Amino acid sequence: MSDRVCVGAIAGAFGVKGEVRLKSFCAEPEAIGGYGPLFTEDGSRSFTVKLGRPVPNGLSARLSGVGTREQAEALRGTRLYAGRDQLPSLPDDEFYHADLIGLTVLDTGGTTLGRVSAVLNHGAGDLLEIQRPGKGNALLPFTRAVVPTVDLASGRIIADPPEGLLE
Repeated sequence: MSDRVCVGAIAGAFGVKGEVRLKSFCAEPEAIGGYGPLFTEDGSRSFTVKLGRPVPNGLSARLSGVGTREQAEALRGTRLYAGRDQLPSLPDDEFYHADLIGLTVLDTGGTTLGRVSAVLNHGAGDLLEIQRPGKGNALLPFTRAVVPTVDLASGRIIADPPEGLLE
């Protein structure tokens, strides 16, 4: 597990005074403002965040060190990370996406299906992208019925995919 978790991304400039349109990946979008300084992926920059009002596809926000529209626009696409110690602990049946990536996926008989390479959400629920050696990638719905067991301590997921899903 990494010491930082991606909690949002800058979608571009908002207005002419250096505000950004911030896309929050948090369950409660406004929570992104309470995680202390947010860092770029490489850790080279950090920003304090002052949230504004909700805007289409995100929140308006002021970031420390960003004072012009051009500076805000230059940050478009930048992913923002919070220290794991700043995030709330989760109930036993919830997981941070970052913790699932890299886990080995086994079927209920113990056969290795692959490794989680990404967690996707296109609006209808989470999907695990499973990298299967020699077979290409597959998408697995991340539901209790299809994924009954996630064992972070042992680094594995037990899956019971519907017949024909991974063929």
